[in-house]
Amino acid sequence: MKPGRRSRRLHRLLVPIAAAPLALTSLSGAIYGTILYFNIDAPWLLRLHTGNFGVINLQPFYSPLIGILTLVLVISGLSLLLKVPGGRPPVERQP
Repeated sequence: MKPGRRSRRLHRLLVPIAAAPLALTSLSGAIYGTILYFNIDAPWLLRLHTGNFGVINLQPFYSPLIGILTLVLVISGLSLLLKVPGGRPPVERQP
């Protein structure tokens, strides 16, 4: 398998895994900040934002996990974006 395809496949595998916690954190943080502006306190939303999911408490690991996932996705995305095409150059067609 070509290295370009391998990195694309890895990126496609990582994005759905990382998107869920990143989206949950950003949405819960935005909602919490908005409702706090209206003097509505929602401690359950803050716990959700920090990784406490009731029975499953990931608070000690959640922030580093979010940071690592973000860095991995940025690095893999940049590697795809900045990749110089290898192999044969494209064939120019004559009109």
